[in-house]
Amino acid sequence: MTDLLWQKPGVRVDERIQQFCAGDDVILDREFFLFDIQASRAHAEGLQRIGILSAEELAAIGRELDALAEDFRSGAFVLDGRYEDGHSAIEARLVERLVDTGRRIHTGRSRNDQVLVATRLWLKDRLGRLQSLCREVAEVALDRAEAERDVPLPGYTHLQRAVVSSLGMWWAAWAEAFIDNAARAADTLDWVDANPLGSAAGYGVNLPLDRDHTTRALGFGRMQVAATYAQLSRGKFEMAAIEALASAVLDLRRLAWDLSLFTSAEFGFVALPAQYTTGSSIMPNKRNPDVIELMRASYASVAAGRAEIEQLLSLPSGYHRDLQFSKGAIFHAFGRGLGALELLPDLLRNLEWKADAIRAALEPSMYATDLAVDLAREGMPFRDAYVQAADPARWAQGDPGASLQARVSPGAGADLRLDALRARLG
Repeated sequence: MTDLLWQKPGVRVDERIQQFCAGDDVILDREFFLFDIQASRAHAEGLQRIGILSAEELAAIGRELDALAEDFRSGAFVLDGRYEDGHSAIEARLVERLVDTGRRIHTGRSRNDQVLVATRLWLKDRLGRLQSLCREVAEVALDRAEAERDVPLPGYTHLQRAVVSSLGMWWAAWAEAFIDNAARAADTLDWVDANPLGSAAGYGVNLPLDRDHTTRALGFGRMQVAATYAQLSRGKFEMAAIEALASAVLDLRRLAWDLSLFTSAEFGFVALPAQYTTGSSIMPNKRNPDVIELMRASYASVAAGRAEIEQLLSLPSGYHRDLQFSKGAIFHAFGRGLGALELLPDLLRNLEWKADAIRAALEPSMYATDLAVDLAREGMPFRDAYVQAADPARWAQGDPGASLQARVSPGAGADLRLDALRARLG
């Protein structure tokens, strides 16, 4: 490992303690490394603007940061156990190439300041991706709701056959859900879009850092003004980002549950694209819906990430090393959550409905609610209508299309209002 910036003369570093303190930083920082380089460039520009670096020194640092980023992308540079973390690796590379000029890069910063801005930029990137995926899912669902709006489908409550529903209603539900999820991702992105760079360890530094410049240079919507609040927001912002992700992945979990049931032999309503299933390792007659099962499981990782950060935040104000563990939490939450969501649009585009099995499941009891409402509309008190409609002797195989066309309440089968949903999506 390279020399530690904070190491004191005459104090031996215990390797076991150092390993415990470093944890998985080197591995995790691979995820944030390019954002750390981006922030280091902005910091260097700010130092040049207040006279700490010359124009030539800034140009040299910029050139070496470009080279480091390219080497990292190509694999020529590997962030590994030679370094304590990504920040020390950046500084070590600059010192190796630029000597004293490289040593100036850490002026006015703390390692906490570095990880805070790198992870904040990373969160912005991931929330933008989340918003895009949710919009894409909503668009697919809206298109299929329009194309299949009048196709009957059994509707269930309590996992029991209840009423006649439709593919249009099923798709519209997921469309509106993911429109909401996209809106929440956008709102959260706007909220966390605050620049913490220049807050150092939470108390600022005795330099007139040009934080307005770094805010613009890094594309933040605003500066996080109070240096002390930058520390209070760490973890709080990460939890909010995970909560936005959780909204979408929670809906994904319920959608995956529908597909798990609908693809079973007992229902047989849906055929998945072949690439979304795998063969059994012991039962040659089977194709298993492994992908949707793992989609269903992904919410557990998202919820675990949020819970881990929440437990870290039982702290007084100021910086604490406990917060180091928040990196792993957001990495695993977004890694699993976005990984599952990225597979969803194509799954929804390509799943096929099995019309014969769906039609066979539409049995007489599913028209009982229609009968009760019709009797009430004709003037019978609803309690009396309910009793009469509950009598199986009154049931008859109805017309699913007529049932749907009679469902005229807003948002129901005859009035899906897909245009209103499209207007929200924009």
